[in-house]
Amino acid sequence: MNRDQKQHDKHHESPLESAVKTAASTQKLLTSHGQLGFGNGLIATVVALVLSFLSLFGVLAFHFPQYLTTPELRHVYSVDLMRQILFCALIVSGGLALGSIVVDNRRHINALSFIFVIVAVALGGSRVPVGDFPDHTPYIGADWFILDLLGSTTIFVLLEKLFPLHRKQPVFRAEWQTDMVHFAFNHFIIGLALLIVNFMIHRAFGWMANAGFQHAVQQIAFVPQLLLCMLVADLAEYGVHRAYHEVPFLWRFHAVHHSVKSMDWLAGSRQHVLELIATRVVVLGPLFVLGFDKAVIDAYIIIVGFQAVFNHANVSLPWGPLRYVFVTPDFHHWHHSSEDEAIDKNYAAHFAFIDYLFGTAVKAERRFPETYGVVGDYMPDGFVRQQAFPFRGPR
Repeated sequence: MNRDQKQHDKHHESPLESAVKTAASTQKLLTSHGQLGFGNGLIATVVALVLSFLSLFGVLAFHFPQYLTTPELRHVYSVDLMRQILFCALIVSGGLALGSIVVDNRRHINALSFIFVIVAVALGGSRVPVGDFPDHTPYIGADWFILDLLGSTTIFVLLEKLFPLHRKQPVFRAEWQTDMVHFAFNHFIIGLALLIVNFMIHRAFGWMANAGFQHAVQQIAFVPQLLLCMLVADLAEYGVHRAYHEVPFLWRFHAVHHSVKSMDWLAGSRQHVLELIATRVVVLGPLFVLGFDKAVIDAYIIIVGFQAVFNHANVSLPWGPLRYVFVTPDFHHWHHSSEDEAIDKNYAAHFAFIDYLFGTAVKAERRFPETYGVVGDYMPDGFVRQQAFPFRGPR
């Protein structure tokens, strides 16, 4: 069969054949890992697929804001700005997908991206009207997932490329798929998680709250109050974190987080859902009792969110003496190491000096470890298997 005949047959596939090849090509892409090389069209394909999928999610969020958006974010959105961003995302993803189809670059995957764009436009695109809707409905954080994914990849992937620890580590490293599922799941259950955390905090810590004492705490100036808030939270984090390591039953949950073998901005997302909820209750409970000002709590949430991602990142920066005060990637990477000197060390989340005070700081001449993960590498891959791991019998 000559080349022209092959091209003719390829462009005259039945709908079923095309659907099967599209599914196979997409699965192959989503289960692969490695470097993204320039010049072969793969980057354009990935950007088109991700942007078109997120754009469709965005259109659905415009249709059902009461169920798909986060209440805390609804009141700070500029709807016009969101429409412009969505419009640009549709144009870029549609243009990349269509261009790739024309030049015969992974046309099955790009056809799927273009279908996402067509469906999004058919559902109203960026012009979907937003009317009044109830605020107190069950919701999943689709908007928070989209914003955090786009923001995190833009900021942290750029940092990892500008100041890399391991230059040859690709953005799509091994097991990135598992951690991306963790990332998405943690965002989609944000509404349920907050409901459970708030309920447990009020039941477990409500009796300790004192209005007079809380008022006194709120009179402290913003910066010292924020530093006090971070210190209180970190002391609680230190205690519960150390318990996860030293109590065998709790370690089975925490081992999920430690099983990641390559550190990057996505690695911190790998976490058992019960650990996520329990840790938030233990850490946020004392903050509730002390009654820190809302602006301080909001600032703390931004800081802890940034540090949780940044300290897992594939980044190497010169910190000087600050690394003995604050938790940095240098400090936290050792906590994830499987090397002997790193076992059960470096528990703090914000202030490194806490571990130095309690004698649990790693003492090593090297700035970074060489190996990561749990000793014995016994954690199964895959989100569902990792969530089930703590409840399985001993091996």
